[in-house]
Amino acid sequence: MPRVSELFFKTAIVFLILGIAAGLQMAISGDHGAFPAHAHINLLGWVTSALFGGYYALNPAKAERRIAMIHYGLYTVGLVVMLPALYWMLAGGHPQIEPVVAIGSLIVAAATLVFAFVVFSSPETVRSATAATAR
Repeated sequence: MPRVSELFFKTAIVFLILGIAAGLQMAISGDHGAFPAHAHINLLGWVTSALFGGYYALNPAKAERRIAMIHYGLYTVGLVVMLPALYWMLAGGHPQIEPVVAIGSLIVAAATLVFAFVVFSSPETVRSATAATAR
């Protein structure tokens, strides 16, 4: 399995565990105010990361390119910035943290555009774009 696939799958499992923990915390406390953060943790962290990992596993030529690791790093940084801030904002009642959520969201959006480039480009295009970036 390509390294980037393995990283996305491992990251997905970490977010699955965090999503389950957030759900359990809400259930135990009876306070479901952070349910949007719980949904984002599960959908962006667990599901989308696993889908990215699956895509790269099915397309090893694209997974070998530097842009795939750039995608992984950018997406993961975006999640690490956005998701805890979103949870803290909603569960803790800290609206002042919303700009951090926005920054994380923009990083995730940028990473998604990188993935779209990977998907819609041929392996040769990805190779040339990666080579041009390395220069």
